[in-house]
Amino acid sequence: MPKTRITVLISGNGTNLQAIIDAAKSGELQDVEIVRVVSNRVKAFGLQRARDAGIPTSYHNLKNFREQSPENYREAYDKALAELVIGDNPNLVVCAGYMLIVTEAFLNPMAKAGIPAINLHPALPGAFNGINAIQRAHRAFQEGKITKTGCMMHYVITEVDAGEPLVIKELDIQQGETLAQLEERMHNLEWVAIVEGVQRAITNLSEVTTGPVE
Repeated sequence: MPKTRITVLISGNGTNLQAIIDAAKSGELQDVEIVRVVSNRVKAFGLQRARDAGIPTSYHNLKNFREQSPENYREAYDKALAELVIGDNPNLVVCAGYMLIVTEAFLNPMAKAGIPAINLHPALPGAFNGINAIQRAHRAFQEGKITKTGCMMHYVITEVDAGEPLVIKELDIQQGETLAQLEERMHNLEWVAIVEGVQRAITNLSEVTTGPVE
């Protein structure tokens, strides 16, 4: 059985990337090959995690595009990112703590190439789209507006964190819990969700290729 080729986009420490690497190594994710890890930040520790695992890495520098094309730098940046990704011929792109919003300049070439992108987001569908989701959920709990939060893996579309969910994990917020404590529990949940989300996306890819099993 051919391996599913995956490109991972990151921006930071890479703990979610590490969860994928570990799951592939242990066999929890079977027949998976991470073909490249791309970061928009040169000092992202996730790049070192990838190198330690023998995975090719790339630093995709937004600043260069801002200087060269100040009026449409994001379009140029995402177009070049799509070219970089497609050049490795992956089957799937995983955004694992990637902090830039991808635009149509990235998504349209990916769709044309038949390569879906999925994203991990630390909130339930429709609850806290965008940045600082854990902090916003913690504040909402303190204000008596919610009792739980969670995380999800979803397909990436142009609307931020609004694509079809693949995996949803709920997390009850505890009375007296600090933001740091909630963040720690959320990260533990994310490491489970991202592996399950990747597996679900791979299953969906196989169904598109072969048709669903009756």
